[in-house]
Amino acid sequence: MSEVKKCERVLLSCPHMGGGELDFVSEAFSTNWVAPLGPNVTGFEDDIAQYVQKDFAVAMSSGTSAIHIALKLLGVEKDDFVFVSSLTFVGSANPVLYEKAEPVFIDSEPDTWNMSPSALASALKWAKKKNKLPKAIIVVDLFGMPAKYEELIKLSDEYKVPIIEDAAESLGSRYNNKMCGSFGVLGIFSFNGNKIITTGGGGMLVCDSRQFASKALHLITQARDPAPYYQHSEVGYNYRMSNVLAGIGRGQMQILSDRIEKRRKIFNLYHEQLGQSGLIFLPESKGCYSNRWLSTACISKNDKRSPIELISFLNENNIESRPVWKPMHMQPLFKDCKFFAHNEEDKSKNSTSEYLFAKGICLPSSTNYKNETYQYVADKIKQWLV
Repeated sequence: MSEVKKCERVLLSCPHMGGGELDFVSEAFSTNWVAPLGPNVTGFEDDIAQYVQKDFAVAMSSGTSAIHIALKLLGVEKDDFVFVSSLTFVGSANPVLYEKAEPVFIDSEPDTWNMSPSALASALKWAKKKNKLPKAIIVVDLFGMPAKYEELIKLSDEYKVPIIEDAAESLGSRYNNKMCGSFGVLGIFSFNGNKIITTGGGGMLVCDSRQFASKALHLITQARDPAPYYQHSEVGYNYRMSNVLAGIGRGQMQILSDRIEKRRKIFNLYHEQLGQSGLIFLPESKGCYSNRWLSTACISKNDKRSPIELISFLNENNIESRPVWKPMHMQPLFKDCKFFAHNEEDKSKNSTSEYLFAKGICLPSSTNYKNETYQYVADKIKQWLV
C-alpha cells in the first residue's frame, strides 16, 4: 500500500505556482505599479480574452463581483426573476440578492450535473404564464464540466433571455471545441486560491460587447464621471483587480495547459483505481472536455453510507475531501425561493441535485502532489469501501 508522511495533509485543491509569476510580480514592484491598474492587469485581461476567444475581458476582485456586474449590465432590478443553477456555490446566487431580485433555482441533469434543460424549459413556461420572464439565466459549469449549451442556448434564444455563464470552475474546459466562458452573453471566471489557476483572489468578466466592457470598467472603479473632480452619478463598486495579483495570473496562464493535463490524470487515476470498487464517476458527455478541476464521484446507491462518513474516514487519515455543493434551494437563505426539478412532472422522484448532494464527494485534486499521494488516497478509499 502506498503511503505518505504522517505529518503531510493531503489538501483538496491548493495553489500551485509555476515560477513565472514572480517575474511579473517583481516587475510590478520595481516599476511601482502596485495599485489596481497597470500593465499586468491589461496583460492578464488580454491573455484571458485571447484564450477563450472573446473580444473583451475585465479583471475584477472575485468571480462573485463579476457575476454582480454581469447582472447590473443586463439591467437586473428589484423583484426581477433571475434563474440560477441550484447545484453551485453560493457566490453564484448571492449577487441576485444584492440587487434585491428574486432567484429561481433550476435543478441539475444527471449527464453533466449542470443545469437541466428540461427543468429550465418548465421554469420558462411558468414565468411566461406569469408574464414575468427572467432578466438572466446563470448557468454554472460545475467542477469543470461544461453544461449542455446546445439545448440551453436554444431555450435562451426562444424566450429571448440572456445567459450569464458562470465558468468559475471551468477555465480550459470545452464544449463542442468552444471554450467555457464563451457561451453566454457574459461569462465569468474565478481565480480564487483553490481554482485551476489562481491570483490568490480575483475574477474576470468576458464578453464581445465593447459597451458592456466599458460600462463594467466604469462600475468597478467607483463609477466616477468624466469630470475634472470626483463626481458620481450612480452607485459604483471597488471591484478592480490589483496589478500585483494580475501579475500572478499572467504567470499562471503560462502553465494552465500543464495544470489541466495533471488534473485530468488525477481523475483518470481515481477512475481506474476506484471505478469498479463502489464509486461512480461522472464521464464526459458527448462534446464535453472537462478540466477536471475537482475529481468528483458518487457512492453507489446500494451503499447506505453517506459521503460524510467517507469524508470523516479520510480526515482521520490526514486527507481533505468534501461533499459536493449543497443545492441552493436547500439552503436556509433561499428557503422561500421557487425551484424546478429535472423530473418536474414526477414529484415522487427526488431532484437530481438533491441526490448528488446526498451521495456525492469531491476528492483531493491538487496538482502539486506526486502520483504516489493519489495512490495513497485511492488505497484508503478502497479500504473504506470494502
